[in-house]
Amino acid sequence: MKPVLKKFLKVQAHTLKPIVIIGQNGLSEAVINEINLALDHHELLKVRVNAADRDIRKEMIEQITSTLSADLVQAIGHIATIYRKRPKKT
Repeated sequence: MKPVLKKFLKVQAHTLKPIVIIGQNGLSEAVINEINLALDHHELLKVRVNAADRDIRKEMIEQITSTLSADLVQAIGHIATIYRKRPKKT
């Protein structure tokens, strides 16, 4: 991701609230599907990862971005901002 685009997306995401919250059950198939649907609809979204361990949060975020072919814009604390360009409609 180009730095200019990343900076633009950070500004756009500033006012967003987390759409998906990953709770105690962790990152399940259903949660991945919800994030996928949200990315298709919104392109840019925030995900709240409620894991106490920083390394576990990082692993979950990496799993989300790699599974869904998305880009991590930024991660601050428990909130990750994720971007994936909306597929073109044919």
